[in-house]
Amino acid sequence: MGRNWWGRDEGPLAAFGSGFAEYLEALGYRPGGVQGQLALMGELNEWLAGQGMDAGELSAPTAERFLDACRADGRRRVATMVSLAPLLTYLRAQGAAPALPPAPVTARDEFLTRYRRHLVQERGLAATTVLRYERFARRFLLERAARTGTEIGAEGLTGADVNGYLLSVGSRLVVASAKREAGDLRALLRFLFRDGVLGSDLGAAMPPVAVWRGAGLPSTVTAAGVQALVEGCDRSTVSGRRDRAIVLLLARLGLRSGEVAALRLSDVDWRAGEILVRGKARRQDRLPLPVEVGEALVDYLAGGRPVCNCPQLVLTLYAPPRAIHPSSLTGVVYRACRRAGLAPVGGHRLRHALAGEMLRQGGSLIEIAQVLRQSDLGTTSGYAKLDQTALRVVARPWPGTKP
Repeated sequence: MGRNWWGRDEGPLAAFGSGFAEYLEALGYRPGGVQGQLALMGELNEWLAGQGMDAGELSAPTAERFLDACRADGRRRVATMVSLAPLLTYLRAQGAAPALPPAPVTARDEFLTRYRRHLVQERGLAATTVLRYERFARRFLLERAARTGTEIGAEGLTGADVNGYLLSVGSRLVVASAKREAGDLRALLRFLFRDGVLGSDLGAAMPPVAVWRGAGLPSTVTAAGVQALVEGCDRSTVSGRRDRAIVLLLARLGLRSGEVAALRLSDVDWRAGEILVRGKARRQDRLPLPVEVGEALVDYLAGGRPVCNCPQLVLTLYAPPRAIHPSSLTGVVYRACRRAGLAPVGGHRLRHALAGEMLRQGGSLIEIAQVLRQSDLGTTSGYAKLDQTALRVVARPWPGTKP
């Protein structure tokens, strides 16, 4: 297959070449990305012409046939439906390609819609938590519906079924993951009862996952390690400026990954030197903006953030620019660790590092709770174990040993 046919003005897609290029540029694609998409469009254009088809026949199955033909040519690298998505979206918007047929709405879909509304409107959970609960519910119900043939997937669910599922989870997951899975299941079971799908509240009777709370020390990073992560970000590159801003937001303000991803341009009050943070349970707090963090944000906004209509502060590097996902922030910190020669840690570890550093500098647990925005002081008290020097003073000698 050839590359671009736009110069010869032939083929069913030739008339849309220039418009598609402008569409990609408006989305924030760089010149190389635009050329790659046009090259793929040219190959599809040539294939459609060879098949005697026009743009009106370019449905999803037709696109799959095109990709199969590319694979049959023995190519090492073949595009996917994800690669074709921008082109198909553009052609559908122009009315040239057939619109996607509406997916049938099942009873399970209707239930999941009600479940999502309950999580957002009544429980006030963060968007990432809602997405996690919803994904678990869909997976759990689909798997059970496939076994039982029920419409929603929860009909006839018993306590024995729940216990069996928890036992299987405990055998294949570590304790922390099993505990989270159990929490997702408990939330689903309680809503199944509330929604009338189940006649009893199995979530209230569900046994907890056995775990010793507070048995270990909070995982943290030294102050020198945090500084190495910051200095390892190359400020001469777009990715380095963005990554440095992310690391500083995590390390100097103790933000959670979801809170960094939720930041908007309007949340930074430059005159007051404050930043608005949207936390758990719809909580909003205004924090002082340290000079180092503010300078990193200015560096990113002036020389790294793509120009687009997205209101979020931190965006993806690749087109089309969009809000970064919280899970992508883990990759940012991992890469910073590799550059600094440190063992990989997640973004939450930097939150622990801030608490530990505040404790070493003489900060109280109440002050740490205020900075980290923790409403339960019992959660913050776990950081007291980080100050092992102070703990040695109050530790009593073990019976039978010399002082």
